[in-house]
Amino acid sequence: MAENNDFDFETESVTLTDEDGVEKNFDVIGTLELDGNTYFALVDAESDADEYIILKSAQDENGEEILITIDDDDEFDRVADAFDDELMSEYDYDGEEEEAEEKEEK
Repeated sequence: MAENNDFDFETESVTLTDEDGVEKNFDVIGTLELDGNTYFALVDAESDADEYIILKSAQDENGEEILITIDDDDEFDRVADAFDDELMSEYDYDGEEEEAEEKEEK
């Protein structure tokens, strides 16, 4: 099984509609290509929570891109681990960079 971990972190917002027709805004904090599928890490644009959700890109019957939940637990765990690794390395890198700058200023 070949893995392609291609992360792209651009700021983008999307509006999702749930099964009940309720719309909610999300910010895309990351995309991931893994095992031939595209996944999105999203945070609620109207919340200060540190948690994010992961959705998988798919096509509906009309060929339009839709985002779906990941039903397979093993698939979800692989994708969540990949996002956690990348998002944490971004966070840790920024923290270390700020600490280095503070030390240089002293």
